[in-house]
Amino acid sequence: MEVKDANAALLSNFEVFQLLTDLKQQRKESGKNKQSSGQQNLNTIVYETLKYISKTPCRYQSPETVRDFLVAMKGHKLTKAEKLQLLNHRPVTAVEIQLMVEESEERLTEEQIESLLQTVTSILPGDPEEQQRDSAMATEDKGDQA
Repeated sequence: MEVKDANAALLSNFEVFQLLTDLKQQRKESGKNKQSSGQQNLNTIVYETLKYISKTPCRYQSPETVRDFLVAMKGHKLTKAEKLQLLNHRPVTAVEIQLMVEESEERLTEEQIESLLQTVTSILPGDPEEQQRDSAMATEDKGDQA
């Protein structure tokens, strides 16, 4: 096999998750039981990748969500790689943004970082259980302060 253009496109975790899930489903439907050692290695890679990726925020994304996110990001002056990192990791704090956006201190004001965080958290879905836990903890904290 020959790689014609190594940088033809960047794939998000969601796209990889969809691709591997579809591949796994096709294999189940075809019902081939006899596998070569190369096929077993591929199955291991698919399994391990799906196991890892299913623990990331991409698990809750959809094609529409990704499209909406990219449209919303046009207003922010970020590189493709930075947008991809935001999409894959769904940051919820300013520190996470600073880790993902190169030279963010020089390129972004605090207001822009807050706007970016607001965009990310409002468009990209997070783990529903984690969000419920966070909101419950925030409610308890407010009750403790009163």
